[in-house]
Amino acid sequence: MSSLKPIRKAVFPVAGLGTRFLPATKAIPKELLPIVDRPLIQYAVDEAREAGIEQMIFVTGRGKTAIVEHFDVAYELESTMAARGKEMSALGPTRATPGDIITVRQQVPMGLGHAIWCARAIVGDEPFAIFLPDELLIARNGGAGCMKQMVEAYGEVGGNIISVLEVPRDEVSNYGVIDPGERNGALTEVRGLVEKPPVEKAPSNRILSGRYILQPEVMRTLERQGKGAGGEIQLTDAMATMIGNQPFHALEFDGRRFDCGSKLGFVEATLTLALERADMGADVRAMAERLLNA
Repeated sequence: MSSLKPIRKAVFPVAGLGTRFLPATKAIPKELLPIVDRPLIQYAVDEAREAGIEQMIFVTGRGKTAIVEHFDVAYELESTMAARGKEMSALGPTRATPGDIITVRQQVPMGLGHAIWCARAIVGDEPFAIFLPDELLIARNGGAGCMKQMVEAYGEVGGNIISVLEVPRDEVSNYGVIDPGERNGALTEVRGLVEKPPVEKAPSNRILSGRYILQPEVMRTLERQGKGAGGEIQLTDAMATMIGNQPFHALEFDGRRFDCGSKLGFVEATLTLALERADMGADVRAMAERLLNA
């Protein structure tokens, strides 16, 4: 489908308060909490870059300026490290090219749908991606990241694409859930979407896992949409209205998911990725065994 507009822009809703990680997030944005030595937002931005996305749109709130500063050039730090002959390759991905990072402010916390709507002027009339940085998605065995897989699928079917993963049935009420239609490989037609359904009413156990490619019409839907689950403007509700009017598919991500919005998921991600590091994996494994056997 060569006539499709490319996915050049991505929205990162990062205005949340991070209350589940207090007091750590009192002064530090939760998106800057590190998994080993790389903050959550860096994983998401690196995934976007791998997929060919050129412009990152951060929807921020009060106290979140440190996220933007993370992607700035730190002159004092870099000059000091250079003068001391320190290795600086780790800083490479944190330097954004001028114009690559744009911020807009979500002044009132009214939900994910409202946060995405705040970026409407920058998105314009282009299809765009959405990344929820709390959802850390890691490819298997050095394969393509989730968004790269989604962009490739978009090139085949166009329309709207969301990433999904299966979870135990008793967990579905914590997530947005798809009503699946016909399946073709990793892609499944989406017939409906439900935000945090009761277990007994959930149409499947396949949940939205924090990555989206959406057409710009969703912004007009969000413009007039009322509040949904939790008294917030839900992105899932806006997407549901587009089903049947535009192609809508779910991509089952070939990789691993860590829910870093929870403390347990955050610890699991840190331990898992530390164990896989060539420079520290063996030492971390020995440490874990020592602690477990204490």
